[in-house]
Amino acid sequence: MASVMKDPLDLLDVSSLLSEEELDIQRTVRDFLDDRVRPHIGEWFEDGRFPRELVTELGKLGLLGMHLEGYGCAGTNAVSYGLACLELEGVDSGLRSFVSVQGSLSMYSIWRWGSEEQKQEWLPRLAAGEAIGCFGLTEPDFGSNPSGMRTRAVRDGEDWILNGSKMWITNGGLADVATVWAQTEDGIRGFLVPRGTPGFTTSDIKHKLSLRASVTSELAFDNVRLPASAQLPEARGLGGPLACLNEARFGILFGAVGAARDSLQAALDYADARIQFDKPISAFQLTQKKLADMAVSLNSSMLLALHLGRLKDDHRLRPEQVSVGKLNNVREAIAIARECRTILGGSGISLEYSPLRHANNLESVRTYEGTDEVHTLVIGQALTGQAAYR
Repeated sequence: MASVMKDPLDLLDVSSLLSEEELDIQRTVRDFLDDRVRPHIGEWFEDGRFPRELVTELGKLGLLGMHLEGYGCAGTNAVSYGLACLELEGVDSGLRSFVSVQGSLSMYSIWRWGSEEQKQEWLPRLAAGEAIGCFGLTEPDFGSNPSGMRTRAVRDGEDWILNGSKMWITNGGLADVATVWAQTEDGIRGFLVPRGTPGFTTSDIKHKLSLRASVTSELAFDNVRLPASAQLPEARGLGGPLACLNEARFGILFGAVGAARDSLQAALDYADARIQFDKPISAFQLTQKKLADMAVSLNSSMLLALHLGRLKDDHRLRPEQVSVGKLNNVREAIAIARECRTILGGSGISLEYSPLRHANNLESVRTYEGTDEVHTLVIGQALTGQAAYR
């Protein structure tokens, strides 16, 4: 009988390219998730509930803003952060989305663009999971074109008056503080809006078919008065929020690999156990072709993610390279999750198995932080020097 690899999904031995510290972080996150989350995630998805009780545990584990320095953040390298995202999304995209928004959007926007006072006030609490943040950029009529946003902040003496709305905001209904981007007389600027500020309300979006174990909300601002100290002083123009989005996209290109890997593991386990025509379906040529094709795609995506992680740690990662990773890895992960569902047959539509849940979640992941079309045009511009957005 032919020998089976110790880890058949690590076909190219990518784990040998990781340091012991990186592997330890990955194992720690995986063990925590296997114990605290994996047994319950199907129920949470079905109930449409995000497990808020996990937030402080994620903070104690050091996962919130883990790639940032100081202010109670773990200060890991980018690859370690990516591997944590891989394990989180291997359980559910909703969990990775929470960590991405908390660390790479809310916390990063304060860490990168905020005043020292803002950093001291919010970052330690956000890192510990004692506070939750969200990031308000997308609007009902302006998704891929955030420069057209209608949310506006106008000066009133020393204060600002904020009006407008934001849509599809992860963590919005939970957040203690929202980073909100608005048009001003000086261009697009960022503001920190604490929960409870008069005129600031949120409403959660219901009846979702995707990211059900995640809170997605609309934010509304009706003559919200903010002090001058609410403005992020270092962010000017659209470059501020776009830099934050690049941070979040980096986590996605690792996370998608986790969803694909979990789907493939479920399909492989099922194929070995499912008997048809007196033998396991893993012994049939068509099933093996599916498994082989998916393993090649999975390992290629992992190598791409790791390469981009090393570039990021070397401060050489360019935005178009992030677009390559996000576009490719999410697209491949959806294809893998769907193909795995076919191996599971009728059982694949049950929440007992993960592939179709991952496929549904990845439809949201494919759309947020830049659609396939937008990332295609980013890459196209890098190749040709021509912007084709308009």
